Amino acid sequence: MLELPDTALQSVIHVIQTSLTPIFLLSAIAALLGVFTTRLSRISDQAASLTTATRTENSDPIALIRLQHLRRRSHALDIAVFLAAVGGACTCATVLALFVGALNSSGLGPVLFVLFGLAVVCTIGALSAFLTEMLIAGRGLRAEVTHHEKRLG
Repeated sequence: MLELPDTALQSVIHVIQTSLTPIFLLSAIAALLGVFTTRLSRISDQAASLTTATRTENSDPIALIRLQHLRRRSHALDIAVFLAAVGGACTCATVLALFVGALNSSGLGPVLFVLFGLAVVCTIGALSAFLTEMLIAGRGLRAEVTHHEKRLG
């Protein structure tokens, strides 16, 4: 069995403990990516059904407006997915830098600061893009309800 001096063992334990913080962020980013993927698949399903509906000669002009609305939502989600993926990659790079820094004891403080800071900024950006998509979806829902109320009323 590998015997480590107490100071080396404490150093390894500290690196492992320190690397857990970015891992929690990575778990949150993975959950966000799951939500984004589910919303993108729903948008895709809606767009497919609307595309089929607009192929007829008597296509509803509202369907074309809804397709444009879905395109805006998908763009917002594309940005959210991209930023979350970059944030996840930066988080993984942070953990890797922690372990490499523990091996060679070089001053990786600025690298860790930049990587983890970039991960947090990208995660904030992904959440902002998701908020944008949610607002677009809400506005579209309200417009559709208003349209149906006018038709029925």
